[in-house]
Amino acid sequence: MRDELEEKLARFETLERDLADPVIQTDPQKMAAVAREHGVLARVVSRYRGLLDLEKQVEENRELAAGDDDELRGLAEAELEELEAKRDQQWETLLDSLGADEDADRRRCIMELRAGTGGDEAALFVRDLYEMYRRCAAAESWTIELLDASPTELGGFKEIVLGISGEDVFRRLEFESGGHRVQRVPDTETKGRIHTSAATVAVMPEPEDVEVSISPDEYRKDLFCASGPGGQHVNKTASAVRLTHLETGIVVQCQDEKSQHKNLAKALRVLKTRLYERQRQAEHDKRASARKSLVGSGDRSQRIRTYNFPQNRLTDHRINQSFTLDQVLAGRLTLVLGALVEHERALIRSAVQASA
Repeated sequence: MRDELEEKLARFETLERDLADPVIQTDPQKMAAVAREHGVLARVVSRYRGLLDLEKQVEENRELAAGDDDELRGLAEAELEELEAKRDQQWETLLDSLGADEDADRRRCIMELRAGTGGDEAALFVRDLYEMYRRCAAAESWTIELLDASPTELGGFKEIVLGISGEDVFRRLEFESGGHRVQRVPDTETKGRIHTSAATVAVMPEPEDVEVSISPDEYRKDLFCASGPGGQHVNKTASAVRLTHLETGIVVQCQDEKSQHKNLAKALRVLKTRLYERQRQAEHDKRASARKSLVGSGDRSQRIRTYNFPQNRLTDHRINQSFTLDQVLAGRLTLVLGALVEHERALIRSAVQASA
């Protein structure tokens, strides 16, 4: 474990020198790669340096406590217990850093909600999920921004794309990626039968501009008139933007703004995020880490949660724990997120300690 930490520290110091290298600064791709790796290592290295400093202080106080000076010995003994407690706490925090997702500290993410099986009812469920996340963001003082939406005639959404920013936002919302299932009696049901519908949620860390660079010759830009449900035009000018990444075939679009330039800027944010997520997933797939085997791959086809309206119960299947549904929908999603964070932390700690 110590050897691994020392290697990370040495690599981080090399990257710091690279960031100041004028030659590397003139190469955007190389600079982006260096900046990304530097950002990934920064959290672990900062905490490891803090641990080394505390260990040094503990050792100095032990030497003073073993000395002949009664006054210094008394002061050292008084501080030693507190320093040892801080050192042990720092070690526990460092264990979390070693096992956690490398993007856990991201303050911005992109969330995509899509209707699955269930037709209009699935689209209405997407609307309910959006309202749940909007209320949660307000309760947590996160900023939420609508990047794109495809509304339906009944007030639902086939798809919604959101930008969310704030403290610990990706660390907590990453658990929302997956399949969400709803069981309830739809408003359109005349015989009172319970229907089951589904939606998928994808949460991706939003990279900084320096980490993912895209030139205009790497994508095709198409303009079209934004439209609402039923084909009614939101505006009659070609302000909506669709981008197609030529190498990967990834397609994104934005029609929320009346300005073509604003829609283009939002679409580029989503495209960069999807490209970053593609690269991130490829890197994760290459390593069979303890975290992946214990915590799971985060496969978005996996059903992670059921919203049972008749029983007013929300069940998260990853932790086999249930919550009061109307409370969660009203904005107290953090009850679920907190339980998921603690569950993952326990798995990560166990995995890291087992490999130590």
